[in-house]
Amino acid sequence: MAKPDLMERVVNLCKRRGFVFPSSEIYGGFRSTWDYGPLGVLLKRNVKDAWWRSMVQLRDEIVGLDAAILMHPRVWEASGHVQAFTDPLVDCRNCKERFRADHLPASGACPNCGAKDSFTEARQFNLMFKTYVGPVEDDASVAYLRPESAQGIFVNFLNVLTTARKKPPFGIAQIGKAFRNEITPGNFIFRTREFEVMEMEYFVPPEAGPRWHEYWCQERPRWFVDLGITGDQLRLRPHDPDERSHYSVGTSDIEFAYPWGWGELEGVANRTDYDLKRHSEYSGQDLSYYDQEADRRYVPHVIEPALGADRCMLAFLLAAYHEEEVRGEKRTLLRLDHRLAPIAVGVLPLSRNERLNPVAYEVADLLRPRFMIDVDDAGSIGRRYRRQDEVGTPFCVTADFDTIDDRAVTVRHRDSMTQDRVPIDKLVPHLEELLSP
Repeated sequence: MAKPDLMERVVNLCKRRGFVFPSSEIYGGFRSTWDYGPLGVLLKRNVKDAWWRSMVQLRDEIVGLDAAILMHPRVWEASGHVQAFTDPLVDCRNCKERFRADHLPASGACPNCGAKDSFTEARQFNLMFKTYVGPVEDDASVAYLRPESAQGIFVNFLNVLTTARKKPPFGIAQIGKAFRNEITPGNFIFRTREFEVMEMEYFVPPEAGPRWHEYWCQERPRWFVDLGITGDQLRLRPHDPDERSHYSVGTSDIEFAYPWGWGELEGVANRTDYDLKRHSEYSGQDLSYYDQEADRRYVPHVIEPALGADRCMLAFLLAAYHEEEVRGEKRTLLRLDHRLAPIAVGVLPLSRNERLNPVAYEVADLLRPRFMIDVDDAGSIGRRYRRQDEVGTPFCVTADFDTIDDRAVTVRHRDSMTQDRVPIDKLVPHLEELLSP
């Protein structure tokens, strides 16, 4: 199957099975905005939970934060986003479409209409969404929707340092919405104007910055591999000096082999002491750290691994999508890691029979408090297995007529399609072992 075809099939699956819908679809949609359906919201939540478990729960030196989206406007002046958070914008004089100048093809032809040498001179375009706080729209009430969640971490540095009783090296992690007025969003949920970021700021002694930057560049790809993305689908690409953000002295992207080519999945940046020093200067607050053991004071340097939950979810879907032939019939399945799968267990009575329904719903009631389940009794059992395969459900539990007598059910494995007969009273521990982290 060709890679562009893979993207089309995954997008169609997402719409058809309730992962992702076009936003405001009944009004014709709204460009580059998407709504997450019943399965999509579960998958995205599992991606975020897996990241949080890896970055916070399993590490002693990293704590969490949930900062406000709206912040004092001076935050964005101090961070440099008001002055430097820009992309070069050009217009096609022929078709009037707008593009990022650094994303144009080498041929010089317009990607929309094909006209050559039709572009205006590039001008800088600030990516932050501007809004107003309060009833009066004037310069005094200007605010911005945050383009990253990192600044909420930096302005809370002292609060966390004091209350969590941490010392460098330590980290602060956050998951939250961010907004960027992208000139050319696209590729489904890969590049959007509203997205969810998972960022961690790791505060270290100044001399340790390069070492910790290398550590996180090596550590973060392992998370994707552990959750099912193969190593040949990933690569680490250091940024050239001219493409680094204004705050970075070194950035490397963990890139994924998307159907259209290599694209950023996660960035790991060495932000040095830029942010804390700037906020100290603009706020008048001392954001340094005193190391009692070494008897010295310094402003910590910061290493930042950051990725988008939406873009990450797309990569997991693309990596998991498979088609195969089973006994002459096509089978579509998502080989999602069970920690990411929207539905952990499908409960399938063999048929809609008044004798089977009570025991099937007894099993469902037993499992529901412990796992995300789906009860499906519509259509043939083979068709229902295929439906669960297609959305990535790792295990299905089938109650048949023998269940009424022997009080046992069949547990079917998604990938191998093998089946085990398990007593109902041992079903929960059996599934808990299969679905353990």
